[in-house]
Amino acid sequence: MLCELRVENLLLIERAELRLARGLNVLTGETGAGKTVLAHALDLLLGGRAKPGIVRPGAAEAYVEGVFELPDTLRGELGERLPADADEVVLARRIGADGRTRALVNGRSATVTDLRELAEPLITFYGQHEHRKLTLAGAQLDILDGFCGDAQLARRTKVAAAHAVAREAETALANLRELAGARERELDLLDFELAEIEAAEPSEEEAAALRAERERLRHVEALRAASLGAAEAAGADEVGITSLLATAGRGLAGAHGIDPALDALAERWQALLYEVDDVAAELRAYAEGLDGEPGRLDAVEERLAVLDRLERKHGGTIAAVLAHAESCRARRAELAGAEEAIEVATSRLEQARVQLATGAQALHKARAAAGPKLAAAVRRRLDELAMMGAAFDVALAEREPGPTGADVVEFLIAPNPGVPAGPLRETASGGELSRIMLALMGVAAAGPGGARTLVFDEVDAGIGGQTARAVGDGLRELAAERQVICITHLPQVASLAARHFSISKDTSRTPAQTTVSELGEDAVVSELVRMMGADGDADEAARRHAEELLRAA
Repeated sequence: MLCELRVENLLLIERAELRLARGLNVLTGETGAGKTVLAHALDLLLGGRAKPGIVRPGAAEAYVEGVFELPDTLRGELGERLPADADEVVLARRIGADGRTRALVNGRSATVTDLRELAEPLITFYGQHEHRKLTLAGAQLDILDGFCGDAQLARRTKVAAAHAVAREAETALANLRELAGARERELDLLDFELAEIEAAEPSEEEAAALRAERERLRHVEALRAASLGAAEAAGADEVGITSLLATAGRGLAGAHGIDPALDALAERWQALLYEVDDVAAELRAYAEGLDGEPGRLDAVEERLAVLDRLERKHGGTIAAVLAHAESCRARRAELAGAEEAIEVATSRLEQARVQLATGAQALHKARAAAGPKLAAAVRRRLDELAMMGAAFDVALAEREPGPTGADVVEFLIAPNPGVPAGPLRETASGGELSRIMLALMGVAAAGPGGARTLVFDEVDAGIGGQTARAVGDGLRELAAERQVICITHLPQVASLAARHFSISKDTSRTPAQTTVSELGEDAVVSELVRMMGADGDADEAARRHAEELLRAA
């Protein structure tokens, strides 16, 4: 239940505080006094969008706050936002003059989505044209399923899940079939590239060695001249390095044994002589080996051309070529398993469709059984709402299975006896739609829950006389076990209220100011007289009529 509603600086309302009661609460006032502003305030608590310019001129921000009794079902969802012994939940919105808004739950910042989710089980708002939603097939389906009970809602959840699985399987299968269409062409390309790489057997070590060998083979003459020149310089003739070292070595040998220090140096000199002889021999052998295998340079160039071609095609390095080969193997394995994957995906899709069809059939069975019961109950309610003899039926038609099953629901209405029933969207007037909505809400468990606050913004528009009284009775019956808040212009409805609030506008102030007052018994009579269009309390007939309305309530 909504216990208190506080509004500050919202358009014409500078400050208003409503203490609401269980049962039927009505808000009345002259046209333009600000009833719609209160409706917008309640919509803001539901997470609705703030209208431009909603902040009262001169104010920094507008503020709306609703204090609700805390149902046990919501306590667990709020978690640490509430003390353990809390018995109420406070939802609020702040709207700055710049249009920015803040949501609050029990004084703590929250998102608008949080506010919407928390308000959804607490309050339901029906705007001036809300009854028009009854003409939508989806809304009619929801009402019928709600009338079927909680088990039907559980079936719908399963069907929605099966439908999601089926859609996913359809997408996966389509992708696999598209893949299979290009499979052979791609496999041919993969096989060709992989065979080319595997035939070449490239390696980074071989490539490095071949490039070094190519450089050597390209410069054979220069290498031969350098090696032979050095070997000849070390020759044994009298000007060669070896001859000079030997001559000097003989002099050192003649002084052997005199000074250990010189002996050590003589040994090192002799080692130089041996090293020069060895290097000269290796240089001559190196020069002789440079000729190598005839045509070796051509063979090296040819092999490097193969490796270079692979590098250009697949990334610029041998490492990239080898990585591409591994990628080809993995992709080939994936494509090779495409047929098997298609079989698996087809089987999965068939299973999902079977589950979807089974679930849809269960939904249809429950709807077919509940439809006549809902229609009979609505017809009885319509009789009470001054639509005696009106025909009302629930028709089911088949369609492709979807997330809500395979049924299309159509409410059929014949407002007058003897007239063929037609679709609700084509047959019912605005006033009739209002009464049909009240009848449906009175008998169906869909939409508003038993403990939820219902707010109606001039849902009784377009009706009057005895029909207005019948609608008022319907609203009061709805309010028997829950709270109903109704913004109305009909005295027949207002006279049935458990608590009556009047909205008035003072245009002598700039900007104009709207006030909201709870009416006592005498003030209620005066307000009903005004709503009848009479000339104040001086109209005794109107006053007697107002008093009669209250007594009849």
